[in-house]
Amino acid sequence: QVQLVESGGGLVQAGGSLRLSCAASGRTFISSAAMGWFRQAPGKEREFVAGIRWSVGITLYADSVKGRFTITRDNAKNTVILQMNSLKPEDSAVYYCAVGGRLTHSENAYDSWGQGTQVTVSS
Repeated sequence: QVQLVESGGGLVQAGGSLRLSCAASGRTFISSAAMGWFRQAPGKEREFVAGIRWSVGITLYADSVKGRFTITRDNAKNTVILQMNSLKPEDSAVYYCAVGGRLTHSENAYDSWGQGTQVTVSS
């Protein structure tokens, strides 16, 4: 089992930036895994935000965040970073990181999840 701990959420004004981190520990997974960020707003289903294939750094983004969010990894720290710029009120949600066997939008492919961190963007 992989343990994931998110940090970096908070309150920001529209147009501002936040940086989320997800630190991974536990069983060895790095060579074949993908890590993703998802979010869930009140009353809505959880949705894919961004993901990265750990071994080669290939990234995938939801259309709603392309050009504003950037996902990167720090191999030495087993950490994935989500840099969020030009934030909008509709980006407000609980953000979760997850690890799975392949890089995809589907949450069904991810089998370990963090506890989530709240992001609130005020207008």
